[in-house]
Amino acid sequence: MKIAIKNIAGKDSGELEVKFELIENGKGSQAVHDAVVAYNAAQRSGTACTKTAGEVQGSNKKPWKQKGTGRARAGSVRSPLWAGGGVVFGPKPRDFTKKISKKTRGLALRKALSARLKAGDVVVVDDLKLASAKTKEFVKVISALDLTGTTLVVSNGAEKNLSLAARNVVGVTLTTGDSLNTYDVLRPDKLLFTKSAFETVEARLNKE
Repeated sequence: MKIAIKNIAGKDSGELEVKFELIENGKGSQAVHDAVVAYNAAQRSGTACTKTAGEVQGSNKKPWKQKGTGRARAGSVRSPLWAGGGVVFGPKPRDFTKKISKKTRGLALRKALSARLKAGDVVVVDDLKLASAKTKEFVKVISALDLTGTTLVVSNGAEKNLSLAARNVVGVTLTTGDSLNTYDVLRPDKLLFTKSAFETVEARLNKE
């Protein structure tokens, strides 16, 4: 499969042949699901915490005698039935991480990227070096490339002008070829790669 390479003015400047094997059939769907579930689980902090009856402040002394007062029986002010008492079966700090194998992660990324390539959602530019860090410079590039909706820009390394110019554009996020994951590929409407970043992703997939 070949992809047209464009410049930042939106003009064709060559072709790029995809150097990793595209997944044509239904293979890899489960891997994509597992990778997305694992990614979302990893975003959870797991820091929610409540105190049990044994952890809240208060005495273990019986508030009043068992019989003769006309009030309900009570054994402790720390009871879950009382305001300020402990919480029954409340959340405790936990790790939500789900482990998947390196092979599964690679298959998921290959499957997701194959689907976006076949759908025509991937745009490759020869370079994304901007003359200045002004937002209007980046908006011109987006308009010239006819990118509408949410867009993920994948570059290699930290381009200071690019990161500064793109940070105020709604619906645009940045990442690098080294850190691209399955969730990143699936989330936006369009994927904008620099040629070097796309080659970095290819090298990653060819190592799997």
